[in-house]
Amino acid sequence: MSSPQLSVVIPVYNEEQGLQTLFDRLYPALDKLGITYEILFVNDGSRDRSAAILREQFQARPDVTRVILFNGNYGQHMAIMAAFEHSRGQRVVTLDADLQNPPEDIDLLLAKMDDGHDYIGSIRKQRNDSWWRHVASRAMNNLRERTTRIKMTDQGCMFRAYDRRIIDAINSCKEVNTFIPALAYTFARNPAEVVVGHEERAAGESKYSLYSLIRLNFDLMTSFSLVPLQMFSMLGIAISVLSSFFVVFLVLRRIIMGPEAEGLFTLFAIAFFLIGITLFGIGLLGEYVGRIYQQVRHRPRYLVEAVLESRIEERGLHPQGVGRAVPVAEATTAALGSEILPRSASNSSPQSSILDPRS
Repeated sequence: MSSPQLSVVIPVYNEEQGLQTLFDRLYPALDKLGITYEILFVNDGSRDRSAAILREQFQARPDVTRVILFNGNYGQHMAIMAAFEHSRGQRVVTLDADLQNPPEDIDLLLAKMDDGHDYIGSIRKQRNDSWWRHVASRAMNNLRERTTRIKMTDQGCMFRAYDRRIIDAINSCKEVNTFIPALAYTFARNPAEVVVGHEERAAGESKYSLYSLIRLNFDLMTSFSLVPLQMFSMLGIAISVLSSFFVVFLVLRRIIMGPEAEGLFTLFAIAFFLIGITLFGIGLLGEYVGRIYQQVRHRPRYLVEAVLESRIEERGLHPQGVGRAVPVAEATTAALGSEILPRSASNSSPQSSILDPRS
């Protein structure tokens, strides 16, 4: 089967209010490109009507629409990984469903790739986020660049374009916790960035809380660098050396000044400070050990309940899709890996065909 020139990947989680607006802007923008494309929506366990709306859209445009339905919520990055494993395009663009990044700017990323770049990041021209997200994003960008040596001007923007070679390299990775933009950067030969627009959310609210952002940045730090552990080791050495000098100072003070009761609370303060550093170090070490534990269990990173797609029996392509859709009657379900869940009794049409993600 011939491959489309472009795959657009969109993770969806509780976005029912804005999906129709997304459809109204995304499909015309891609039709104007004049290339063959497919759109992969991944429903990440939405609790609203998102899955039903995606099914309706698939039935309306089965020639270019594919829908992956998770059986639960596994997170944005796992949703994108699933779409990568199912994608067929020579180039892949990731886009959020909230329309903060305009789909009309996809051509900017593709034009940059035409210059010979294999990975295109994006920089939001004027961010329309709350002040605390501006501050947190800037701080984490600086910290990430210092610890991982990965240079991304705007790491929080998932509006990015990837060459097929990079997608295949990402699919070969079996990491449970990862940060896709940084992972792609490590595989890119000639990365670049472009400035794109940024709008207010079309509907709904952000799915990332402060805690989620902190967890995401922990994944970024611990997945791509040992610098935090190394820095803590150096801090431990420095404190040990200083403690040795302090003990010598206390012994000399006792010999010169004699016994004294003063300074007790100072010693308590120093002790609590050192205990705090120790607990922080144990927590940091626990982050690495916990990720090792999650990895060695070899559990599926996600489970695919169903894949909605049209079976293509002709290899011909046309500028607005990947081929002629052939309706089929039976819906099936698939699990991640080689395990196949039992077939459902549904007889809906078009087909939800089995795909076997390589994870």
